[in-house]
Amino acid sequence: MRTESKPTIQDVAKHASVSIATVSRVINNQGGVRAETEKRIVHAIKELGYVRNAVARSMKKKETKMIGIIIPDINNPFFPLVVSGIEQQARKKGYYTMLSNTSESPIVESEIINILVERGVDGVVITTADEYGKQFQILQEQGIPVVALDRRINEYNFDSVLIDNIDGAYQATKQLILQGHQDIAIICGPHSTTPGRDRFAGYLKALSDYEIPLNDQFVVQGSFSEEGGYSATRTLNELEVRPTAIFSSNNLMSIGCIKALQDLEWRLGEEVAFIGFDDIEIATFTKPKLSVVSRPMNALGELAFQLLHERILANEVFSPRNYLLSPELKIRESCRLGNIRLNHKRS
Repeated sequence: MRTESKPTIQDVAKHASVSIATVSRVINNQGGVRAETEKRIVHAIKELGYVRNAVARSMKKKETKMIGIIIPDINNPFFPLVVSGIEQQARKKGYYTMLSNTSESPIVESEIINILVERGVDGVVITTADEYGKQFQILQEQGIPVVALDRRINEYNFDSVLIDNIDGAYQATKQLILQGHQDIAIICGPHSTTPGRDRFAGYLKALSDYEIPLNDQFVVQGSFSEEGGYSATRTLNELEVRPTAIFSSNNLMSIGCIKALQDLEWRLGEEVAFIGFDDIEIATFTKPKLSVVSRPMNALGELAFQLLHERILANEVFSPRNYLLSPELKIRESCRLGNIRLNHKRS
C-alpha cells in the first residue's frame, strides 16, 4: 500500500503508531528503540514507500545550513524587526532561514516543529504559542538547538532572550503615578504568556510601592490584538469612574486603544494619559505623540541567532544561557499631565 502523495516521516509515525522522534531515531541509527518497535517502523517505511531525500543526505554531514524561525503573529510589527535581526546575522554566517507563523495556535506550532525536524534544520528560534507544551520534546530528543525568544519555554533547558517586561511596565506605571495619577488602568494580555504575566506584575509592583490600592475594574485583559485593545478601551469608557491614565501592554492593543479613544471622543492627553508597550509606527504621528516602552527589537534577533549559532558549533553540552535585555521608556506628549482632570466621573 502506498499513499497518493509522497509519504512523510509523519505518515510513517502514524502508520507504525509511534512518535516522529522514534521514527527519526531508527532512520538515523541512534538506538534506544525496542526491536519489536523498530521492526514495525521498518515495515511501515517499506509499505508506504518512504524515501529520504536530499535533506537526509545533508544530515550525514550533520548540518543543513538552515534554521527555523517560528513566530506567533506575523501581523505584529514587533516580529519583522526581530526576524530581520536574526536573518542579517544568519546570512553573515552562511545560513538560510525558514520563517513560519503559528497564529498563536499550539497545534500549528507542533506541526511546524515536526516539519522542521524532518527537514533537518540545524536550529530553531521560537516565540512559542504554548509555553507549557510538549511539542519541544522532539527537538530536545534530536539534539536540535533551540533559543526561546520573547517568551519562556518551561520545563526545557533552552537558551532564551527576553525583555525585562516587569521593569518596563513598572517604569511606565511609575511615570504615570509621579504625574499625579492614581486611577491607572492596564490593558493586559493573556497571563498564559511571559509578556502578559510579567507586564501585569510590573504594573502591580508600581502600585504597591506607591501604596495605591488595586482597582479590579481598571484591569482589563484581552488578546494581544488590535481588537483586544479596542474592546478593552470601550469597557473602561463605560465605568462610572473612568481611569485618568491607561497603560497598554502590547503594541497592537495600543493601536486598538487609540482608535477606540478617537471613536469615543475620549480626548487623549486631555481627559486621559497614555503609555503603551513597544514603539509603533504611529507613535510619533498621532496628536499628541504617544509615550511608549521601547524594546531593542533588532538586537533581540541578533542575540538570538548568536546564541543559536554557538550551540550549533558547540562540541559539548553546556548550561542554558538566559539573557534579559532592558527596555527604554520614551516620554512624549500623551502622558504629560496638562489639563487632565484627575479622579473624574463620566459626564
